Amino acid sequence: MSSLRPLLLALALALAAVPCAQGACPASADLKHSDGTRTCAKLYDKSDPYYENCCRGAELSLEPGADLPYLPSNWANTASSLVVAPRCELVVWSRQGKAGKTHKFSARTYPRLEEYRRGILGNWSNAISALYCRCPAAQSSEPTPGPGPSSAQTPTPIIQAPRLLHTPELPTGTGSTRPP
Repeated sequence: MSSLRPLLLALALALAAVPCAQGACPASADLKHSDGTRTCAKLYDKSDPYYENCCRGAELSLEPGADLPYLPSNWANTASSLVVAPRCELVVWSRQGKAGKTHKFSARTYPRLEEYRRGILGNWSNAISALYCRCPAAQSSEPTPGPGPSSAQTPTPIIQAPRLLHTPELPTGTGSTRPP
């Protein structure tokens, strides 16, 4: 047992030295304002080969529903780290006006956009020129149906037949008459 102690100590030190994959980036669930309102995503202009140095520098906070086909001039092709809030999605484009390559980032932390491919030779670091951030509204809490047939509680949809805008003329001499 005493011969295993130095090995276990070395293993514990080695695991402690491995950088956290999230680094300095906030957790996805932490993207909220101080008053409790939601933030859809945050973009950062600094990333680094060392994860603990990512998500630094200037930050651009995006509200749910943010639609920016033209990013502010100081943010076009600048973002190199980003975090997307839970139940949200960030869609980005490589060219202004929502043109060029596109990518969807789902809810999580992306400390190094260099690790996400944009086409054959590129990556998404310093390549975002337009974006749309959406967070679906929380579903309303409707009462669950009690025991018994659920069809009695669920209304059936009413389907209307299409109306004819023009009634075709019947050929004469067929013996049928048109109603007035």
